[in-house]
Amino acid sequence: MNSNKPVLLVTGVSGRIGKSVALKFANDYQVVGLDIAESEALKDKIDFLFTDISSAENVKDSLAKVREKYGEKIASVIHLAAYYTFSGGQWEKYEQITIQGTQNLLDALADFTLDQFVFSSTMLVYNPAPLGAKLDEDSVVNAKWEYPLSKVKTENLILERKSPARSVMLRIAGIYDDGCHSIPLSQQIVRIYEKQLESHFFPGNPQHGATFLHMDDLVRAIQLIVEKRNTLSHDELFILGEPEHLSYRELQDEMGMLIHGKKWPTLRIPKWMAKVGAYLQGLIPGKKGFIQPWMIDLADDHYPVDVAKAKKILGWEPIHVLKNTLPVMVEGFKRDPEAWYREHGFGKLKQ
Repeated sequence: MNSNKPVLLVTGVSGRIGKSVALKFANDYQVVGLDIAESEALKDKIDFLFTDISSAENVKDSLAKVREKYGEKIASVIHLAAYYTFSGGQWEKYEQITIQGTQNLLDALADFTLDQFVFSSTMLVYNPAPLGAKLDEDSVVNAKWEYPLSKVKTENLILERKSPARSVMLRIAGIYDDGCHSIPLSQQIVRIYEKQLESHFFPGNPQHGATFLHMDDLVRAIQLIVEKRNTLSHDELFILGEPEHLSYRELQDEMGMLIHGKKWPTLRIPKWMAKVGAYLQGLIPGKKGFIQPWMIDLADDHYPVDVAKAKKILGWEPIHVLKNTLPVMVEGFKRDPEAWYREHGFGKLKQ
């Protein structure tokens, strides 16, 4: 390992985003990865330190090792470690891992000379946009459930710290790649592939939709942010997503055509009916549905984004478009559905 390279810390390094970020920077930076498990893909490429972000003592010990090996100068910290669940609730874990974990990290970094602190937040912190409008950095914040609320509280924690390091908040759209690796998209593919009855029903406005972002475009944005670490403003904020988005109905029809060769009819149903269905499905032994009753109130949420600020300041805009990637994604699924099911956590393929 070349200690003359600038030091880059990546928390949550063994996660999907963390691995991609670490591999991108490994040649030009001394990447130090912090996580509770080591990724095989990163062995011999980075310096891995077992770190439980929720433990102040563990974080302090890891940062002491960083100082001992590489000195007090750190170019950038890419802070990705956080808690996330689709099951709902679990606020104590969000507080322990996302919020207090960040506090532990900031405390341990206090004696370092740090150029930049990058925090991965989410576009879900915003109040949904009305049809025809787009969200930008100045849009109204209104976190509706635990995950975005934990991100808002952590953003505020970082800003209130008033560190001499430049902070950058990234409010990121849902991430996918050529192989999918997006929980909402993979769930939708499986519902349509299996011709599940619920795949035809939606409790929100099917003209609404959410923005996604390809992993490669996210990593490229982070690369530009690190490269510009000494020229970006203090307390900078960027919203990152694809300016083009698919409505729920468009996404259904695209997937239906790609998987079964026909559009996929989608009927809007009342929210109360969807909640009853989700509740009853959860009572079936051995079958835990993805759609939880609490999600149904969010079905109308509309998240298109405007990335003009990132384009102006970073010279960044997405290269990929979800609509153009879906054929690649579904082709990979069709090539080996059994392997795809295992890879995405669906267990045994249903014939």
